Amino acid sequence: MSNPMSYEGKRVLVAGCYSGMGAATAGILKDLGASVIGFDIKKPEVAVDEFHEVDLKDAAAIRGAVGSITAGGPLDNVFYCAGLSPVHSDLDVMLVNFLGLRETIEACIPQMPRGGSIASISSGAGVGYLASLAEVGEFLAIDDRDEACRWVESKSGSPSFNGYVFSKMCTIVYTTHRGVSLAPETGIRINCISPGPTATPMMPDFIETAGKEFMARYPRPIPGDSTPEQQAWILAFLGSDLASYINGENIFSDGGTSAGLLTGAIDPAALMPDQPTS
Repeated sequence: MSNPMSYEGKRVLVAGCYSGMGAATAGILKDLGASVIGFDIKKPEVAVDEFHEVDLKDAAAIRGAVGSITAGGPLDNVFYCAGLSPVHSDLDVMLVNFLGLRETIEACIPQMPRGGSIASISSGAGVGYLASLAEVGEFLAIDDRDEACRWVESKSGSPSFNGYVFSKMCTIVYTTHRGVSLAPETGIRINCISPGPTATPMMPDFIETAGKEFMARYPRPIPGDSTPEQQAWILAFLGSDLASYINGENIFSDGGTSAGLLTGAIDPAALMPDQPTS
């Protein structure tokens, strides 16, 4: 019996392969037999088969790199794992976390065979996307990148706008919406995951921006933070033949936090930010 989790003979792209969940994903895919191509601004320690230094804020760099790697053959899988934390500007966060994601995925789709799959990383921070569908939909309807950047800059600084949270809501809505048209048109599946707190090099940034007390009381039905590998295995599953009928889905891989919030088992007050002390 063949292994439905095997990636033998598959060419896969991992964008954001340098560290954290991206590096864990690249390593797991290598172990499962894939030929792994990495995109990032730094070369990862994991031994990928091919690496391209790519600034994922730069649309032209993304398109050029995708063109370069697809000249060597089709891509069976795309994993977009790149992300910036909230310590960066709203615009930079949106450029990497969502606009770079969309640019990479859409550039790869024409070079992928039927039966291919795409998986990306959103966040449990995007759990409120249903309440923000109007604003997210307005942004997703902007195709021109410069116009999209101007839109973000017009919102940045507003107390009601958080570039990190918004980028993650955009990823969820883009994924769930795109799956409806992508699978019938191309036979390619697209899904994303939304982790909760995960022990990556970005965790200190979240503690800095959200506060140590907030992160300590963050509801974790499964105690502790997840590991990058725990999240990477979910991505590998979504890209495998085992998940061949999963499409257009966002999986909250946060140990039950989002489920608790959505059903009332967890009081949303637990996620209120820390109040500044005088």
